[in-house]
Amino acid sequence: MTDLSRRAFILGAPLALAGCAGLPPPMAGLGGFLGDGSDYQEIYAAIDDGRFTVPAIDLSKVNPRFYRTRVTDPTGEAPGTIVVDPDAHFLYHVADDGTAMRYGVGVGREGFGWHGTANIRRKADWPTWTPPSEMMLRDPQSALYAGGMPGGPGNPLGARAMYLYQGGRDTMYRIHGTIEPASIGKSMSSGCIRLLNQDIIHLYNHTPVGTRVVVLPSSGGGFLDGVM
Repeated sequence: MTDLSRRAFILGAPLALAGCAGLPPPMAGLGGFLGDGSDYQEIYAAIDDGRFTVPAIDLSKVNPRFYRTRVTDPTGEAPGTIVVDPDAHFLYHVADDGTAMRYGVGVGREGFGWHGTANIRRKADWPTWTPPSEMMLRDPQSALYAGGMPGGPGNPLGARAMYLYQGGRDTMYRIHGTIEPASIGKSMSSGCIRLLNQDIIHLYNHTPVGTRVVVLPSSGGGFLDGVM
């Protein structure tokens, strides 16, 4: 049983309700790097999706270990499952050939981390961001968008969002894009799981509604910085 499988086995705590909006620990459960010589300047180039243009990623702001890549699946989960390892700052999308697509992520800062199992029940491109009441209480600036911030290049949810439900209820957690590439590999969001915009578009396009999502327990490690 891999380290990731052991951590998945002990999952039991439900997701707590919340809102979105040092160095990272050593990589856990890589399972064998399958580098393919990808041209990352091309992968992270600008994208025009017809509504807005997603800017190219300045790769100098992202540790190369968090670039999108295919690896041997370390999770032991069924094909199609998404597994998030918050301490390693990786998200795995399990394939049916013994591999997984691995993405770098930013996760919740200390006090907002969570773990559990949920399902994606809704997806949105260029989603509206509405801060929850708890966030508005601790961050008065967010109250400016109590009525919702329309989707677009300046929206903190980025180009795409996938909404996590548990037992038919919206957990208020999302897997979404980010307009802050430097946040990838760090623990600085209000609990949600953020990917580079090019990565969330790639994951979104390969993830149907109903997908199972497993977020592993965190030891509370990671680089803590910022508010969103």
